[in-house]
Amino acid sequence: MKGQKMKRNLVRRLLQYIRPYKFYVVCSFILSLLYVGFVLVGPVLYGQAIDAMIGAGAVDFRTVFITAGGFAVCVLMAGLSQKLLGNCVNSLCYKLVCDLRREAFYSLSAAKIRYIDSHSQGDVMTRIINDVDVISDGLLQGASQLFTGVITILITLVVMFVINYVIALVVVVLTPLSLFVASFITKGTFRSFSKQVAVQGQLAAHAKEMIDGQKTVILFNEQENSCKKFEEIDARLYEVGWRAQYFSALTNPSTRFVNAVIYAAVGVLGAIFCILSSESGGVIHLGSLVLGGFTVGKLSVFLSYANQYTKPFNEVSNVVTQLQSAFASASRVFEVIDEEGERTDGDCHLASVKGDIRIEHACFSYSKDTKLIEDLNVSVKAGSKVAIVGPTGCGKTTLINLLMRFYDLDAGKIYIDGVDAKKIPLDEYRKMFGMVLQDSFLAEESIAWNIAYGNENATRAEIEAAAKAAYCDFFIRNTENGYDTVLRGNRSLSQGEKQLLCIARVMLSDPPMLILDEATSNIDTMTEMRIQRAFKKIMTGRTSFIVAHRLSTILDADLILVMNRGAVIEQGTHAELMEKRGFYYNLYNSQFSN
Repeated sequence: MKGQKMKRNLVRRLLQYIRPYKFYVVCSFILSLLYVGFVLVGPVLYGQAIDAMIGAGAVDFRTVFITAGGFAVCVLMAGLSQKLLGNCVNSLCYKLVCDLRREAFYSLSAAKIRYIDSHSQGDVMTRIINDVDVISDGLLQGASQLFTGVITILITLVVMFVINYVIALVVVVLTPLSLFVASFITKGTFRSFSKQVAVQGQLAAHAKEMIDGQKTVILFNEQENSCKKFEEIDARLYEVGWRAQYFSALTNPSTRFVNAVIYAAVGVLGAIFCILSSESGGVIHLGSLVLGGFTVGKLSVFLSYANQYTKPFNEVSNVVTQLQSAFASASRVFEVIDEEGERTDGDCHLASVKGDIRIEHACFSYSKDTKLIEDLNVSVKAGSKVAIVGPTGCGKTTLINLLMRFYDLDAGKIYIDGVDAKKIPLDEYRKMFGMVLQDSFLAEESIAWNIAYGNENATRAEIEAAAKAAYCDFFIRNTENGYDTVLRGNRSLSQGEKQLLCIARVMLSDPPMLILDEATSNIDTMTEMRIQRAFKKIMTGRTSFIVAHRLSTILDADLILVMNRGAVIEQGTHAELMEKRGFYYNLYNSQFSN
């Protein structure tokens, strides 16, 4: 019941995406009507042709030729209608899928960092790319059958009842057996397909993990273990995929068998009626029932219509695999679309930012079971250079994430120039900070584009000035096309050069506050000294946070926050902290002891 309810909800949601394309729906309906009409007129015409061939020397050639010509026209028009119908359905499905993928990507781009951190990249990519393609395949199969199938069933029913309602009743009574068999076999396959797409996401995640860390895997000779894990996930995918495909594959032959029985019953009963009709002079008497004549031509029409009537049921079972898989994939895609995004509202706009920051009674943890930051209080004056130090896992990066509002506090508040950070629109808030991380993000665009990322109005002169200030102008001009060189893959630049470009990007944005998380970790000593001088210049008058592991780089900090286990345990200048001979004193000396 739960699975059926979920599928109904998924269908309703997919229908919402179809509403903007009603034109294609209407055209598909009209074309389906034309296609089915031409297909069903054909049997009537060749039925008349059969009845026109009474016997040797008694053939009405005029009727035969006319009906044969009409049948040829019907075949041609049916083919044309089917082609146009296919084009219409394709346009409808691909526009719907385009909207789904776009909305999923937009939702992902606005999703909270917590969601990105808690899901593997491979699985998320699979949802946006592969799962949307599965939805497309399922809808292309199902939509075309929906349009033509319903119309075929209705029209054939009406014609069969007109020709002979007794045989028509036999067909109608026996047809539900086909639906019952299909429903019985496919029951539970939705659950199997849901497991299948989930395991596919795990497989993609492991493959991406392997590719991203290939050098490390090779370095530690872990290729065999990585392959074993891949084989284990692949084996699970085979198991769930085999079950889903096997049981869904039983549906088509089972329903075809039931429909063949129906077809045989119609043939036998129709033949009996033909004999009775010929013996009684064109009238059939069944007790008190009196039926009209039943000829061989009408029998051929009836058999064709009976086949046309059961054909949609066969086709539905034929695409059940794609439909079940599409529903399973749709549920995964809608999970991304429904993911709660960051709150960007706020009605407080700061005309100018001084950089005075105050954190009061801040509490935060990534999971409810593990406490991290409790009752954190920090006050930073505008223009201060603040260093954040401490052992690995003490909460340095977490504090930066909270400052940038990548994560929301569980309790407490952050104030910027005395204003609650949550009252400031998020896009404006983020522009107040410039951030350089250890991991360098560069897109496959030109070098100039990457430096000006987030600052589209920057001129070439401003871009080059920022590059010179970050000491990367020299190697940029040595690339193939200078600032117009497009970065591709990991072979274009070294890690240090990439980090210099990210530093140039921040210098170009000229933010009122800076966050540097080991921003020179991949740069040689001489260049680092130059960058430090550049940073010193850009940090003048700006509030700056520096996450440092090499304590020699933050000796001139106005304030050093010493963190351990999510709390600021010491704070002060370098000289003040050394005089205390506490945690910082031991940490500093440990870096210079023999």
